[in-house]
Amino acid sequence: MLNQHQLERIKNGNGFIAALDQSGGSTPKALAGYGISEDEYSTKDEMFDLVHQMRTRIITSPAFDPKHILGAILFEQTMDREIEGKYTADYLAEEKDVVPFLKVDKGLDEESNGVQLMKPIPDLDDLLKRANDRHIFGTKMRSVIKEANSEGIKAVVDQQFEIGKQIISAGLVPIIEPEVDINSPEKEKCEEMLKAEIREHLDKLDENELVMLKLSIPTVANTYKELIEHPNVVRVVALSGGYSRDEANELLKKNDNLIASFSRALTQDLNVSQTDEEFNTSLQKAVESIYEASV
Repeated sequence: MLNQHQLERIKNGNGFIAALDQSGGSTPKALAGYGISEDEYSTKDEMFDLVHQMRTRIITSPAFDPKHILGAILFEQTMDREIEGKYTADYLAEEKDVVPFLKVDKGLDEESNGVQLMKPIPDLDDLLKRANDRHIFGTKMRSVIKEANSEGIKAVVDQQFEIGKQIISAGLVPIIEPEVDINSPEKEKCEEMLKAEIREHLDKLDENELVMLKLSIPTVANTYKELIEHPNVVRVVALSGGYSRDEANELLKKNDNLIASFSRALTQDLNVSQTDEEFNTSLQKAVESIYEASV
């Protein structure tokens, strides 16, 4: 059964969703951005310990507050770890009133028909059960679209909604993320095709089957207006997709009721060597600017 307080916050709250879900493949890059190079750890365990310290520092910072931040997307490892003696999702919900989400995909397949589908998620049922045990509200999974190929785009959306329904059945809200590559020469055309495909799937959902969408900021402002207003859509959030924070914020501001779910754009100015005061000030600045762009 969905937590109604959390549903209300995500559906109608002012703010944005922090993406803290870099996985095994993208963690070295996230750590490097934070000032920790690959020669400072020798095992995967050490790497994950370091990234958990980074995320703990972000989440426990006074700048990470519910006035600006509605939710946070976690990596599986983060869900299973603790912050100040509580599982991460419980810490977020109880100490911060921030709604916890979990990244469930296992990364991307090779490109085919101008898209990258998700790799199979063989243990998804077990993972969703653990997510419920850990008081997770929703999930996130990413595919990528690079070309305006109707067969490829249809395959992406079909796969997203098929797995999305499995997630809904487990009592969670899926964030469906078919990212359009911001460097695609056909980005605008991809977005029009993607919108039509998503709309078709949304219209087939029962009234109690709720989803969220995480999309690239569209080339034409308010392209996704009809998706944002769809009764089965809790919220539409935007990824930064490789834009700098300033660029992403400026583009986001042009879109009504589209809110941020930024990852790198949120953490780009944070560094392991900063004092707590410097760190909190940098994070506060990022949080406030992304919040302004979202509201």
